[in-house]
Amino acid sequence: MFDGRNSGHSSFSSRGDGMHTPERELAIHGMDSEPSTRRGKQNKRSDMEVMKERFAKLLLGEDMSGGGEGVTSALALSNAITRLADSMFGEQMKLQPMYPETKEIWRKEMDWLLSVIDHIVQFVPSKQMAKNGQFTEIMVTKQRDDLLTNIPALRKLDSVLLETLDNFKDQKDFWYVPRDIEDADHNGDWRRPDENWWLPVVKVPTDGLSEESRRWLQNQKDSVAQVLKAATAINAHVLSEMHIPDNYIDSLPKNGKTSLGDFLYKSITEESFDPDYFISFLDLSTEYKVLDLKNRIEASMVIWKRKMCQKEKDGKSQWGSTVSLEKRELFEVRAETILVMLKQQFPGIPQSSLEISKIKNNKDVGQAILESYSRVLESLASKIMSRVEDVLEADRLVQRQLMGEAETRSESEAELEFEENEKVVGSETPNSRKLSDFIGWRLSSDTKKHSSMSDIEFFHRVEEAKEKPIMMMKSPRALPKKYSYLAKLENMRSPSDRH
Repeated sequence: MFDGRNSGHSSFSSRGDGMHTPERELAIHGMDSEPSTRRGKQNKRSDMEVMKERFAKLLLGEDMSGGGEGVTSALALSNAITRLADSMFGEQMKLQPMYPETKEIWRKEMDWLLSVIDHIVQFVPSKQMAKNGQFTEIMVTKQRDDLLTNIPALRKLDSVLLETLDNFKDQKDFWYVPRDIEDADHNGDWRRPDENWWLPVVKVPTDGLSEESRRWLQNQKDSVAQVLKAATAINAHVLSEMHIPDNYIDSLPKNGKTSLGDFLYKSITEESFDPDYFISFLDLSTEYKVLDLKNRIEASMVIWKRKMCQKEKDGKSQWGSTVSLEKRELFEVRAETILVMLKQQFPGIPQSSLEISKIKNNKDVGQAILESYSRVLESLASKIMSRVEDVLEADRLVQRQLMGEAETRSESEAELEFEENEKVVGSETPNSRKLSDFIGWRLSSDTKKHSSMSDIEFFHRVEEAKEKPIMMMKSPRALPKKYSYLAKLENMRSPSDRH
Protein backbone atom coordinates (compact mmCIF):
# COMPACT_ATOMS: atom_id res chain seq x y z
CA MET A 1 0.00 0.00 0.00
CA PHE A 2 2.76 2.38 0.89
CA ASP A 3 5.72 2.41 -1.39
CA GLY A 4 9.13 2.63 0.16
CA ARG A 5 9.08 5.99 1.84
CA ASN A 6 11.28 6.79 4.78
CA SER A 7 9.85 7.80 8.11
CA GLY A 8 9.63 7.28 11.84
CA HIS A 9 7.04 7.23 14.62
CA SER A 10 3.50 8.52 14.86
CA SER A 11 2.10 11.50 16.70
CA PHE A 12 -0.47 11.19 19.45
CA SER A 13 -2.94 13.99 18.88
CA SER A 14 -6.48 13.55 20.17
CA ARG A 15 -8.97 12.42 17.59
CA GLY A 16 -12.16 12.33 19.63
CA ASP A 17 -14.06 15.16 17.94
CA GLY A 18 -14.65 13.30 14.69
CA MET A 19 -13.63 16.36 12.67
CA HIS A 20 -10.01 15.43 12.03
CA THR A 21 -9.95 14.35 8.39
CA PRO A 22 -7.13 14.55 5.81
CA GLU A 23 -9.00 17.26 3.90
CA ARG A 24 -9.48 19.35 7.04
CA GLU A 25 -5.86 18.89 8.04
CA LEU A 26 -4.63 20.06 4.66
CA ALA A 27 -7.05 22.97 4.75
CA ILE A 28 -5.76 24.06 8.16
CA HIS A 29 -2.16 23.76 7.02
CA GLY A 30 -3.01 25.83 3.95
CA MET A 31 -4.65 28.71 5.82
CA ASP A 32 -1.71 31.00 5.23
CA SER A 33 -2.91 33.63 2.79
CA GLU A 34 0.31 33.75 0.82
CA PRO A 35 2.93 31.00 1.00
CA SER A 36 6.36 32.35 1.40
CA THR A 37 7.80 30.54 -1.62
CA ARG A 38 6.72 28.62 -4.65
CA ARG A 39 8.31 25.55 -3.07
CA GLY A 40 5.78 25.67 -0.22
CA LYS A 41 2.92 25.44 -2.71
CA GLN A 42 4.59 22.51 -4.45
CA ASN A 43 4.96 20.66 -1.13
CA LYS A 44 1.28 21.14 -0.28
CA ARG A 45 0.21 19.93 -3.69
CA SER A 46 2.56 17.01 -3.28
CA ASP A 47 0.92 16.06 0.03
CA MET A 48 -2.50 16.18 -1.59
CA GLU A 49 -1.36 14.01 -4.48
CA VAL A 50 0.22 11.46 -2.13
CA MET A 51 -2.96 11.30 -0.05
CA LYS A 52 -5.08 10.79 -3.16
CA GLU A 53 -2.82 7.96 -4.27
CA ARG A 54 -3.01 6.26 -0.88
CA PHE A 55 -6.78 6.35 -0.65
CA ALA A 56 -7.18 5.36 -4.29
CA LYS A 57 -5.27 2.16 -3.54
CA LEU A 58 -7.43 1.57 -0.49
CA LEU A 59 -10.65 2.02 -2.45
CA LEU A 60 -9.45 -0.26 -5.24
CA GLY A 61 -8.40 -2.93 -2.76
CA GLU A 62 -4.88 -2.95 -4.22
CA ASP A 63 -6.30 -4.01 -7.58
CA MET A 64 -5.06 -1.21 -9.80
CA SER A 65 -6.85 -2.66 -12.82
CA GLY A 66 -10.18 -1.75 -11.24
CA GLY A 67 -11.60 -5.16 -12.09
CA GLY A 68 -13.02 -5.74 -8.63
CA GLU A 69 -10.61 -8.55 -7.78
CA GLY A 70 -8.87 -6.65 -5.02
CA VAL A 71 -8.70 -7.52 -1.35
CA THR A 72 -11.18 -6.32 1.25
CA SER A 73 -10.95 -2.81 2.66
CA ALA A 74 -9.87 -4.22 6.03
CA LEU A 75 -6.96 -6.17 4.54
CA ALA A 76 -5.96 -3.26 2.30
CA LEU A 77 -5.79 -0.94 5.31
CA SER A 78 -3.88 -3.51 7.34
CA ASN A 79 -1.36 -3.94 4.52
CA ALA A 80 -1.01 -0.16 4.22
CA ILE A 81 -0.07 0.25 7.89
CA THR A 82 2.30 -2.72 7.75
CA ARG A 83 4.11 -1.46 4.65
CA LEU A 84 4.38 2.06 6.02
CA ALA A 85 5.96 0.76 9.22
CA ASP A 86 8.36 -1.44 7.25
CA SER A 87 9.53 1.51 5.20
CA MET A 88 9.94 3.66 8.31
CA PHE A 89 11.46 1.23 10.82
CA GLY A 90 12.81 -1.54 8.63
CA GLU A 91 16.34 -0.15 8.76
CA GLN A 92 16.32 1.01 12.39
CA MET A 93 19.62 -0.77 13.07
CA LYS A 94 21.01 1.70 15.60
CA LEU A 95 19.88 3.41 18.78
CA GLN A 96 19.52 6.90 17.41
CA PRO A 97 16.73 9.41 16.78
CA MET A 98 14.80 9.16 13.56
CA TYR A 99 15.46 11.72 10.86
CA PRO A 100 13.04 14.65 11.08
CA GLU A 101 11.78 14.02 7.54
CA THR A 102 11.15 10.37 8.32
CA LYS A 103 9.32 11.23 11.51
CA GLU A 104 7.15 13.76 9.71
CA ILE A 105 6.15 11.27 7.01
CA TRP A 106 5.26 8.64 9.61
CA ARG A 107 3.07 11.02 11.57
CA LYS A 108 1.35 12.45 8.53
CA GLU A 109 0.59 9.19 6.75
CA MET A 110 -0.51 7.43 9.94
CA ASP A 111 -2.92 10.31 10.54
CA TRP A 112 -4.34 9.77 7.06
CA LEU A 113 -4.86 6.06 7.65
CA LEU A 114 -6.27 6.48 11.14
CA SER A 115 -8.73 9.11 9.96
CA VAL A 116 -10.96 6.19 9.00
CA ILE A 117 -11.74 5.43 12.63
CA ASP A 118 -13.56 8.75 13.05
CA HIS A 119 -16.34 7.35 10.88
CA ILE A 120 -16.56 3.88 12.46
CA VAL A 121 -19.42 4.36 14.88
CA GLN A 122 -22.07 2.45 16.77
CA PHE A 123 -25.62 3.41 17.76
CA VAL A 124 -26.27 3.95 21.46
CA PRO A 125 -29.51 5.00 23.19
CA SER A 126 -29.78 8.53 24.42
CA LYS A 127 -32.44 10.96 25.60
CA GLN A 128 -33.48 14.20 23.94
CA MET A 129 -35.63 16.85 25.50
CA ALA A 130 -38.48 18.08 23.30
CA LYS A 131 -39.83 21.65 23.20
CA ASN A 132 -42.62 20.78 25.62
CA GLY A 133 -40.05 19.63 28.20
CA GLN A 134 -40.58 15.90 27.77
CA PHE A 135 -37.67 13.51 27.16
CA THR A 136 -37.67 11.26 24.14
CA GLU A 137 -35.39 8.26 23.68
CA ILE A 138 -33.36 8.40 20.49
CA MET A 139 -30.37 6.57 19.01
CA VAL A 140 -27.17 8.56 18.53
CA THR A 141 -23.84 7.63 16.99
CA LYS A 142 -20.71 7.12 19.05
CA GLN A 143 -17.25 5.92 18.14
CA ARG A 144 -16.94 2.19 18.65
CA ASP A 145 -15.85 1.24 22.15
CA ASP A 146 -12.82 -0.84 21.15
CA LEU A 147 -11.48 1.99 18.98
CA LEU A 148 -12.28 4.63 21.56
CA THR A 149 -10.27 2.73 24.16
CA ASN A 150 -7.36 1.25 22.21
CA ILE A 151 -6.44 3.89 19.62
CA PRO A 152 -5.44 6.53 22.24
CA ALA A 153 -3.50 3.83 24.10
CA LEU A 154 -1.63 2.81 20.94
CA ARG A 155 -0.86 6.44 20.17
CA LYS A 156 0.61 6.82 23.65
CA LEU A 157 2.73 3.71 23.20
CA ASP A 158 3.88 5.06 19.84
CA SER A 159 4.89 8.32 21.52
CA VAL A 160 6.89 6.51 24.22
CA LEU A 161 8.87 4.57 21.60
CA LEU A 162 9.56 7.73 19.62
CA GLU A 163 10.74 9.55 22.75
CA THR A 164 12.96 6.61 23.64
CA LEU A 165 14.76 6.89 20.32
CA ASP A 166 15.09 10.66 20.83
CA ASN A 167 16.74 10.03 24.20
CA PHE A 168 19.77 8.59 22.41
CA LYS A 169 20.57 11.88 20.72
CA ASP A 170 24.18 13.03 21.21
CA GLN A 171 25.08 10.07 23.41
CA LYS A 172 28.83 9.33 23.56
CA ASP A 173 28.90 6.15 25.66
CA PHE A 174 28.83 3.74 22.72
CA TRP A 175 29.05 3.82 18.96
CA TYR A 176 28.71 1.57 15.93
CA VAL A 177 31.23 0.25 13.45
CA PRO A 178 30.25 -1.16 10.04
CA ARG A 179 30.63 -4.90 9.99
CA ASP A 180 32.85 -4.87 6.92
CA ILE A 181 35.49 -2.78 8.71
CA GLU A 182 38.03 -4.98 10.46
CA ASP A 183 39.14 -3.72 13.84
CA ALA A 184 42.68 -4.57 14.86
CA ASP A 185 42.20 -5.19 18.57
CA HIS A 186 38.41 -5.83 18.74
CA ASN A 187 38.34 -4.41 22.26
CA GLY A 188 34.82 -3.68 23.40
CA ASP A 189 32.95 -5.03 20.41
CA TRP A 190 30.18 -7.57 20.40
CA ARG A 191 29.02 -9.35 17.29
CA ARG A 192 25.49 -10.59 17.04
CA PRO A 193 24.74 -14.18 15.99
CA ASP A 194 25.17 -15.03 12.34
CA GLU A 195 21.45 -14.75 11.53
CA ASN A 196 21.76 -10.99 12.15
CA TRP A 197 24.96 -10.49 10.21
CA TRP A 198 23.70 -7.27 8.60
CA LEU A 199 23.66 -5.32 11.88
CA PRO A 200 26.63 -3.08 12.73
CA VAL A 201 29.04 -3.90 15.54
CA VAL A 202 28.49 -2.16 18.88
CA LYS A 203 31.57 -0.56 20.41
CA VAL A 204 32.03 0.63 23.99
CA PRO A 205 35.06 2.20 25.74
CA THR A 206 37.93 -0.09 26.69
CA ASP A 207 37.03 0.24 30.38
CA GLY A 208 33.32 -0.39 29.73
CA LEU A 209 30.31 1.79 30.42
CA SER A 210 30.01 3.89 33.53
CA GLU A 211 27.62 2.77 36.23
CA GLU A 212 25.37 5.74 35.48
CA SER A 213 25.19 4.87 31.78
CA ARG A 214 24.49 1.27 32.61
CA ARG A 215 21.56 2.19 34.84
CA TRP A 216 20.21 4.63 32.26
CA LEU A 217 20.28 2.01 29.52
CA GLN A 218 18.53 -0.48 31.78
CA ASN A 219 15.82 2.09 32.52
CA GLN A 220 15.29 2.64 28.79
CA LYS A 221 15.01 -1.09 28.27
CA ASP A 222 12.51 -1.47 31.10
CA SER A 223 10.38 1.35 29.69
CA VAL A 224 10.30 -0.24 26.24
CA ALA A 225 9.51 -3.62 27.83
CA GLN A 226 6.32 -2.12 29.28
CA VAL A 227 5.37 -0.80 25.84
CA LEU A 228 6.00 -4.23 24.34
CA LYS A 229 3.85 -5.88 26.98
CA ALA A 230 0.94 -3.48 26.39
CA ALA A 231 1.12 -3.70 22.59
CA THR A 232 1.27 -7.50 22.74
CA ALA A 233 -1.78 -7.61 25.00
CA ILE A 234 -3.82 -5.40 22.67
CA ASN A 235 -2.79 -7.41 19.62
CA ALA A 236 -3.60 -10.73 21.28
CA HIS A 237 -7.02 -9.48 22.40
CA VAL A 238 -7.92 -8.19 18.93
CA LEU A 239 -6.84 -11.46 17.30
CA SER A 240 -8.86 -13.47 19.78
CA GLU A 241 -11.96 -11.44 18.84
CA MET A 242 -11.55 -12.16 15.13
CA HIS A 243 -13.60 -14.90 13.54
CA ILE A 244 -11.79 -18.16 12.74
CA PRO A 245 -12.07 -18.71 8.97
CA ASP A 246 -13.81 -21.82 7.72
CA ASN A 247 -10.95 -22.71 5.41
CA TYR A 248 -8.60 -22.90 8.43
CA ILE A 249 -11.02 -25.14 10.32
CA ASP A 250 -11.38 -27.44 7.31
CA SER A 251 -7.60 -27.91 7.21
CA LEU A 252 -7.41 -29.17 10.83
CA PRO A 253 -7.16 -32.87 11.74
CA LYS A 254 -9.95 -34.60 13.64
CA ASN A 255 -8.34 -34.47 17.09
CA GLY A 256 -5.78 -32.54 19.03
CA LYS A 257 -3.46 -35.51 19.46
CA THR A 258 -2.89 -35.71 15.71
CA SER A 259 -2.12 -31.99 15.60
CA LEU A 260 0.31 -32.04 18.51
CA GLY A 261 1.97 -35.37 17.90
CA ASP A 262 2.38 -38.17 20.40
CA PHE A 263 5.21 -36.61 22.40
CA LEU A 264 3.68 -33.13 22.83
CA TYR A 265 0.22 -34.57 23.51
CA LYS A 266 1.56 -36.89 26.20
CA SER A 267 3.53 -34.07 27.83
CA ILE A 268 0.53 -31.72 27.97
CA THR A 269 -2.03 -34.29 29.08
CA GLU A 270 -0.07 -36.06 31.81
CA GLU A 271 -1.13 -35.59 35.43
CA SER A 272 1.88 -33.57 36.58
CA PHE A 273 2.46 -30.72 34.14
CA ASP A 274 5.09 -28.01 34.60
CA PRO A 275 5.05 -25.42 31.78
CA ASP A 276 8.54 -24.14 32.62
CA TYR A 277 10.00 -27.62 32.43
CA PHE A 278 8.02 -28.29 29.26
CA ILE A 279 9.46 -25.22 27.51
CA SER A 280 13.02 -25.89 28.72
CA PHE A 281 12.89 -29.51 27.60
CA LEU A 282 11.92 -28.69 23.99
CA ASP A 283 14.35 -27.88 21.21
CA LEU A 284 13.56 -24.24 20.35
CA SER A 285 16.95 -23.37 18.88
CA THR A 286 15.56 -21.97 15.62
CA GLU A 287 12.72 -19.67 14.69
CA TYR A 288 11.16 -22.37 12.55
CA LYS A 289 10.90 -24.77 15.51
CA VAL A 290 9.28 -22.12 17.70
CA LEU A 291 6.76 -21.26 14.99
CA ASP A 292 5.99 -24.92 14.36
CA LEU A 293 5.26 -25.47 18.06
CA LYS A 294 3.02 -22.40 18.10
CA ASN A 295 1.08 -23.64 15.05
CA ARG A 296 0.56 -27.08 16.57
CA ILE A 297 -0.66 -25.76 19.91
CA GLU A 298 -3.03 -23.22 18.35
CA ALA A 299 -4.51 -25.86 16.07
CA SER A 300 -5.11 -28.21 19.01
CA MET A 301 -6.76 -25.39 20.98
CA VAL A 302 -9.17 -24.67 18.12
CA ILE A 303 -10.04 -28.37 17.90
CA TRP A 304 -10.69 -28.65 21.65
CA LYS A 305 -12.78 -25.47 21.75
CA ARG A 306 -14.94 -26.59 18.86
CA LYS A 307 -15.52 -29.95 20.48
CA MET A 308 -16.52 -28.33 23.76
CA CYS A 309 -18.88 -25.91 22.02
CA GLN A 310 -20.40 -28.75 20.01
CA LYS A 311 -20.99 -30.82 23.15
CA GLU A 312 -22.60 -27.91 24.96
CA LYS A 313 -24.83 -27.24 21.98
CA ASP A 314 -25.88 -30.75 20.92
CA GLY A 315 -24.71 -32.87 23.79
CA LYS A 316 -22.67 -34.79 21.25
CA SER A 317 -19.50 -33.94 19.39
CA GLN A 318 -19.47 -34.15 15.63
CA TRP A 319 -15.94 -35.54 15.58
CA GLY A 320 -16.38 -37.94 18.48
CA SER A 321 -14.23 -37.93 21.59
CA THR A 322 -12.75 -40.17 24.24
CA VAL A 323 -11.71 -37.28 26.53
CA SER A 324 -14.01 -35.74 29.09
CA LEU A 325 -15.08 -32.11 28.91
CA GLU A 326 -13.29 -31.21 32.13
CA LYS A 327 -9.98 -32.66 30.97
CA ARG A 328 -10.26 -30.91 27.63
CA GLU A 329 -10.74 -27.58 29.42
CA LEU A 330 -7.66 -28.34 31.50
CA PHE A 331 -5.64 -29.14 28.36
CA GLU A 332 -6.79 -25.89 26.77
CA VAL A 333 -5.62 -23.87 29.77
CA ARG A 334 -2.24 -25.59 29.63
CA ALA A 335 -1.93 -24.87 25.91
CA GLU A 336 -2.78 -21.18 26.44
CA THR A 337 -0.13 -20.99 29.15
CA ILE A 338 2.47 -22.37 26.77
CA LEU A 339 1.50 -19.84 24.09
CA VAL A 340 1.85 -16.94 26.52
CA MET A 341 5.28 -18.17 27.60
CA LEU A 342 6.38 -18.54 23.97
CA LYS A 343 5.38 -14.96 23.20
CA GLN A 344 7.23 -13.70 26.29
CA GLN A 345 10.36 -15.70 25.57
CA PHE A 346 10.36 -15.04 21.81
CA PRO A 347 8.80 -11.58 21.31
CA GLY A 348 9.86 -11.36 17.67
CA ILE A 349 8.26 -14.64 16.63
CA PRO A 350 6.46 -14.46 13.25
CA GLN A 351 2.71 -14.78 12.94
CA SER A 352 1.23 -18.25 13.11
CA SER A 353 -0.94 -19.88 10.47
CA LEU A 354 -4.07 -19.11 12.49
CA GLU A 355 -3.17 -15.44 12.87
CA ILE A 356 -2.39 -15.04 9.18
CA SER A 357 -5.63 -16.74 8.25
CA LYS A 358 -7.61 -14.46 10.56
CA ILE A 359 -6.00 -11.29 9.19
CA LYS A 360 -6.50 -12.29 5.56
CA ASN A 361 -10.16 -13.17 6.02
CA ASN A 362 -11.06 -10.37 8.42
CA LYS A 363 -13.64 -7.89 7.13
CA ASP A 364 -13.84 -5.61 10.16
CA VAL A 365 -11.92 -2.42 9.35
CA GLY A 366 -11.70 -1.35 12.98
CA GLN A 367 -10.15 -4.65 14.03
CA ALA A 368 -7.78 -4.51 11.06
CA ILE A 369 -6.49 -1.09 12.18
CA LEU A 370 -6.07 -2.15 15.81
CA GLU A 371 -4.33 -5.40 14.90
CA SER A 372 -1.89 -3.89 12.40
CA TYR A 373 -1.09 -0.81 14.49
CA SER A 374 -0.43 -2.84 17.64
CA ARG A 375 1.61 -5.36 15.64
CA VAL A 376 3.98 -2.77 14.15
CA LEU A 377 4.45 -1.13 17.57
CA GLU A 378 5.16 -4.53 19.08
CA SER A 379 7.76 -5.15 16.39
CA LEU A 380 9.41 -1.76 16.92
CA ALA A 381 9.51 -2.19 20.70
CA SER A 382 11.10 -5.61 20.31
CA LYS A 383 13.67 -4.14 17.93
CA ILE A 384 14.61 -1.31 20.31
CA MET A 385 14.94 -3.74 23.22
CA SER A 386 17.23 -5.90 21.12
CA ARG A 387 19.44 -2.91 20.26
CA VAL A 388 19.71 -1.89 23.92
CA GLU A 389 20.57 -5.45 24.85
CA ASP A 390 23.34 -5.38 22.23
CA VAL A 391 24.98 -2.44 24.02
CA LEU A 392 24.62 -4.04 27.45
CA GLU A 393 26.06 -7.30 26.15
CA ALA A 394 29.02 -5.46 24.64
CA ASP A 395 29.64 -3.86 28.03
CA ARG A 396 29.40 -7.22 29.79
CA LEU A 397 31.95 -8.63 27.36
CA VAL A 398 34.39 -5.82 28.17
CA GLN A 399 33.83 -6.33 31.90
CA ARG A 400 34.60 -10.03 31.56
CA GLN A 401 37.79 -9.22 29.66
CA LEU A 402 38.88 -6.74 32.33
CA MET A 403 38.19 -9.26 35.09
CA GLY A 404 40.17 -11.91 33.24
CA GLU A 405 43.11 -9.53 32.81
CA ALA A 406 42.95 -8.57 36.49
CA GLU A 407 42.98 -12.22 37.58
CA THR A 408 45.91 -12.99 35.29
CA ARG A 409 47.80 -9.97 36.62
CA SER A 410 47.15 -10.92 40.25
CA GLU A 411 48.30 -14.50 39.61
CA SER A 412 51.50 -13.24 38.00
CA GLU A 413 52.18 -10.92 40.93
CA ALA A 414 51.56 -13.75 43.40
CA GLU A 415 53.97 -16.04 41.53
CA LEU A 416 56.63 -13.33 41.43
CA GLU A 417 56.27 -12.66 45.16
CA PHE A 418 56.51 -16.39 45.89
CA GLU A 419 59.70 -16.71 43.86
CA GLU A 420 61.26 -13.75 45.68
CA ASN A 421 60.42 -15.29 49.07
CA GLU A 422 61.93 -18.59 47.97
CA LYS A 423 65.14 -16.84 47.00
CA VAL A 424 65.35 -15.07 50.36
CA VAL A 425 64.74 -18.29 52.31
CA GLY A 426 67.22 -20.19 50.17
CA SER A 427 69.96 -17.64 50.76
CA GLU A 428 69.50 -17.74 54.57
CA THR A 429 69.26 -21.53 55.07
CA PRO A 430 72.98 -22.67 54.81
CA ASN A 431 74.26 -20.29 57.54
CA SER A 432 71.29 -19.80 59.85
CA ARG A 433 69.72 -23.24 60.02
CA LYS A 434 71.44 -26.39 61.28
CA LEU A 435 70.32 -29.78 62.53
CA SER A 436 70.76 -28.63 66.10
CA ASP A 437 68.20 -25.91 65.59
CA PHE A 438 65.57 -28.45 64.57
CA ILE A 439 66.50 -31.05 67.30
CA GLY A 440 66.55 -28.40 70.01
CA TRP A 441 70.15 -28.86 71.31
CA ARG A 442 71.95 -25.82 72.56
CA LEU A 443 75.68 -25.44 71.92
CA SER A 444 78.03 -24.17 74.56
CA SER A 445 80.64 -21.58 73.81
CA ASP A 446 83.26 -24.37 73.82
CA THR A 447 81.57 -26.34 71.14
CA LYS A 448 81.09 -23.47 68.74
CA LYS A 449 84.75 -23.67 67.76
CA HIS A 450 84.05 -27.11 66.30
CA SER A 451 81.57 -25.75 63.84
CA SER A 452 83.68 -27.16 61.03
CA MET A 453 82.72 -30.72 62.12
CA SER A 454 79.45 -32.24 61.13
CA ASP A 455 76.81 -32.01 63.86
CA ILE A 456 76.36 -35.74 64.25
CA GLU A 457 80.07 -36.51 64.50
CA PHE A 458 80.72 -33.72 66.98
CA PHE A 459 77.96 -34.68 69.38
CA HIS A 460 78.93 -38.34 69.15
CA ARG A 461 82.36 -37.43 70.53
CA VAL A 462 80.80 -35.35 73.30
CA GLU A 463 78.69 -38.29 74.41
CA GLU A 464 81.72 -40.61 74.46
CA ALA A 465 83.59 -38.16 76.66
CA LYS A 466 80.74 -38.16 79.14
CA GLU A 467 80.68 -41.95 79.34
CA LYS A 468 84.37 -42.48 80.06
CA PRO A 469 84.34 -41.42 83.82
CA ILE A 470 81.36 -43.61 84.46
CA MET A 471 83.04 -46.64 82.87
CA MET A 472 86.03 -46.17 85.16
CA MET A 473 83.90 -46.11 88.32
CA LYS A 474 81.81 -49.23 87.68
CA SER A 475 82.72 -52.76 86.81
CA PRO A 476 81.98 -54.02 83.36
CA ARG A 477 79.47 -56.54 84.68
CA ALA A 478 77.45 -53.99 86.61
CA LEU A 479 77.48 -51.54 83.78
CA PRO A 480 75.33 -52.53 80.83
CA LYS A 481 76.25 -51.32 77.48
CA LYS A 482 74.60 -47.98 76.77
CA TYR A 483 73.94 -46.41 73.43
CA SER A 484 73.20 -42.78 72.96
CA TYR A 485 70.74 -41.49 70.45
CA LEU A 486 73.56 -40.41 68.21
CA ALA A 487 75.16 -43.79 68.50
CA LYS A 488 71.97 -45.36 67.41
CA LEU A 489 71.97 -43.05 64.44
CA GLU A 490 75.49 -44.24 63.69
CA ASN A 491 74.32 -47.85 63.86
CA MET A 492 71.60 -47.13 61.37
CA ARG A 493 74.11 -46.48 58.64
CA SER A 494 74.49 -48.77 55.70
CA PRO A 495 75.93 -52.27 56.30
CA SER A 496 79.16 -51.33 54.61
CA ASP A 497 79.65 -48.51 57.10
CA ARG A 498 78.99 -50.71 60.11
CA HIS A 499 81.44 -53.43 59.07
